[in-house]
Amino acid sequence: MTTNVQCNEGICLLKLGNELTIYNVAEYKQQLETGWQQNQELHLDLSDVLEIDSAGVQLLLWLKKTAGSLKLVHHSKAVIEVFELLNLTAHFGDPIILTQ
Repeated sequence: MTTNVQCNEGICLLKLGNELTIYNVAEYKQQLETGWQQNQELHLDLSDVLEIDSAGVQLLLWLKKTAGSLKLVHHSKAVIEVFELLNLTAHFGDPIILTQ
């Protein structure tokens, strides 16, 4: 699991690794709870996510509920497929832009 976190001027950008699955969601959540303050705007870069399961979706739903401001950016094909399958595209309200 690799992540890259950059916080600057009230915005925290977290670039997620290849998997957003039950095997690493707890680690992502722990990193977020220690490295991100809820008064900061949170941007999640999903461009490298190759696999996402229901635990990954639950993390994103928890963040949507918890974060004052959450933006999902650079959606991967895997994320888009799961969002469409579960009819979650509108729930997050971010424009879907497929990354290469």
